[in-house]
Amino acid sequence: MNSLSDIINLMNEEDKQSFKGYLQSRNKRNDVQNIKLFRSIETDDINIQEKFVKTKKNSDAYHALRKRLYDTLVDFMANRAFEKGTSEPHEVLRLIVVSRLFFEHKLYKAAYKCLAKAEAKALKLDHFSLLNEIYQLQAQYAHFNSGLPLEDVIEKYNTNRKKMAQEEKLNMGYALLRRELAEIYHKGKVVNFRTLVKDTMAAQGISLDDILSFKSLYQILFIANEYASMNSDFSLVEPFTEKSYAFIAAKEDKAEGQLYYHIYILYLLANMHFRNRRFTDSKAYLDTMYAQMQKQSGKYHSRFVLRYSLLVALNDNYSGSWQPALERVEKALKALTAKSDPVDVNDLRMCAVIICLQQNDKAAFKHLKLFAHSDAWYEKKMGMDWAIKKSLVEILAHAQFENTELALSRLKSFKRRYKKYLSDVKEERVMDYALIVERYLLKPEIAKHPDFTKGILSLKAEGAQEDIFVLSFMAWLLAKASKRPVYDVILEMVKG
Repeated sequence: MNSLSDIINLMNEEDKQSFKGYLQSRNKRNDVQNIKLFRSIETDDINIQEKFVKTKKNSDAYHALRKRLYDTLVDFMANRAFEKGTSEPHEVLRLIVVSRLFFEHKLYKAAYKCLAKAEAKALKLDHFSLLNEIYQLQAQYAHFNSGLPLEDVIEKYNTNRKKMAQEEKLNMGYALLRRELAEIYHKGKVVNFRTLVKDTMAAQGISLDDILSFKSLYQILFIANEYASMNSDFSLVEPFTEKSYAFIAAKEDKAEGQLYYHIYILYLLANMHFRNRRFTDSKAYLDTMYAQMQKQSGKYHSRFVLRYSLLVALNDNYSGSWQPALERVEKALKALTAKSDPVDVNDLRMCAVIICLQQNDKAAFKHLKLFAHSDAWYEKKMGMDWAIKKSLVEILAHAQFENTELALSRLKSFKRRYKKYLSDVKEERVMDYALIVERYLLKPEIAKHPDFTKGILSLKAEGAQEDIFVLSFMAWLLAKASKRPVYDVILEMVKG
């Protein structure tokens, strides 16, 4: 029933009423049960099967009814999306369909006007597959339009086909890398991602110069962002940010037609600047991102508002303004809905824990209690890296408030669960960090010894700009050594 329920939950009241009317018009008999089943699912009736299934024969009929309702619902939603679609690609597609109809009825002048309008819109969108359809239609019926030189159409078609081929290569490379990322994050697959990126780009013939549209820029930036995150070094992706600036400036007139990707690009750039500790630059991109989120009647506001709020809060916190940061996070958490992305929700909750912990505030446990699932669940849903950081934060929280036995118990579980994985992915320094925390918990007085501080600083990556989140973990231990507030040490390290 889940697939049916999920689709129905996407529908607004107007869609639901229209669908029931659609079913009514299709029903040839009065005893058809499809509307009754739809209403039961719509109202979350927990006794659905009892109402429809009383015998084995009823059970078979019920499952057949469900299958027919599902198929009809999918057809209805597809037609509805095409009819009501207001995006510019939908408009172009409708113009192509209408032009075909006009050609079939020999309304050549009207058909070519439709195609000219479709071409102008598709060019603005950098939508190469739609342009391919348009140029093929123009060429197919060119003998009916002497004012349109066929040579020009063929030249545009060939130029567009090269761009489409480049974009298809990038799509395939992006798909392969996203699949590997899913295996790495959610199944703990051990892969040298640096080599994988290079090999995939070489195999697909992809170059960084193949940035043809906001979509292709988004794909490249997404992979670059993940690549930097895995290496805990966002200075590696500086060339991507420079190319992005140039692309956005040159394509500003086309941004409105590719709003979703434009917003996502601004978010990724803001994140890269944040991770490189350029908070002013990050905030500037977030301001632009928020302005874009309001366009087209706030079409993508709900899609991005949680991650926008998270990144604004992180910038504030690491700039020294932890109070506004915590207020923003808590406000966002209070505004959650059933449709809120679980990934964004968990990231916001973790942000709240971290800010409270940095301020020595026991409210951290209020937020930690909301992580009610198992480690395995978070590994699968949020990724191995996220689950490991969550476990470390829990250990530090218990250590911070002198729940020593609980902290040591969690450390034991941490070592048992992640030691081999961290060794396989060559992140032994995470385990080295956990061992320093353990030694401190067993013997707090070692924090006074100079070797304790040296041991912590030795964990810093050589020849790279240390990641801001890694610095936060180190700062906790350094604060114990210097007997200073954790937040003060973090800000000092971030500035240094």
